[in-house]
Amino acid sequence: MVSASNRRSGVTSERVALLVLSVLLAAAVTALGVTLYENTQTIKNFQKSLQNLQDEAKNLTGNLSGTEPWKVEQPTKPPSVRNKTCPSCEDGWEPHGGKCYFFSSVTLTWDQSRKQCKSMRGDLVVINSREEQRFLVSRVSEKKEKPYEMFWIGLTDSKKEGEWIWVDDTRLNASLTFWHEGEPNNWKRPDRDGENCVTMWEKDGVKNLKTWFDQSCKSSQKSICEKLEKA
Repeated sequence: MVSASNRRSGVTSERVALLVLSVLLAAAVTALGVTLYENTQTIKNFQKSLQNLQDEAKNLTGNLSGTEPWKVEQPTKPPSVRNKTCPSCEDGWEPHGGKCYFFSSVTLTWDQSRKQCKSMRGDLVVINSREEQRFLVSRVSEKKEKPYEMFWIGLTDSKKEGEWIWVDDTRLNASLTFWHEGEPNNWKRPDRDGENCVTMWEKDGVKNLKTWFDQSCKSSQKSICEKLEKA
C-alpha cells in the first residue's frame, strides 16, 4: 500500500508543474498581446503617414492646377550647347540657313546625282535667295579641284523646252536667276537632246554671282544636295 506521505508528495509535484505551466502560458499570452499591440500601433502609424502623403499630394496638385502655364519655368539649354550635343546636320553635310548641304565629289549624270541625293533623304539643291546663291558659290569655289569642275543643281527644262522647273516642282523665278552671260543656250552639238539641266560653275572673278550653265543631263558632273536641318 502507498503511504499517505507518498500520496501527498505526488499531489504537490503535480501542483507545482501545473503552476509552472500556468505561469508560462500567462507569459506567452502577455508577450503575444504586446506583439499584437506593437503591430497595431505600427499599422496605425503607417496609415497616418500614408494619409499625410495623400494630403500633401492633393495640395500640390491643387497648386499646380492653379498655376498659369506661361509662368511655369521650363529648363532650357543654350543653343550652342544643344548644337554641340545634337548636331543639326549629319556628318559630311554643311549647315547654312536652316538647311544642310552635301557637295558630292563623285561625277554622275543629273538623274544619277538626284538619286544619290534622295538615297540620303535629300534632293538636288533648290536656290531660293541671293544669299543662298552667294553661299553656294563660295563653297563651290573651295570644293572644286580642277578649273572646269561643275556641280549639278536641281533645275531642269527636260519636260518642256524653256520652262525651267526646280526639283520641288516650283517654277524658276525670273527675278531670281543667275545665268552666266549667254546662258542658257541649249547647245546640241554634244547631245541631240540639247542642254536641259543646270550646273553651277564658279569662275574666278565671277560677277554678280552669275554661275549657272545649262548642260546635257547625260554629262557627268559633281552635284550639290540639300535637306532641312534636324529639329
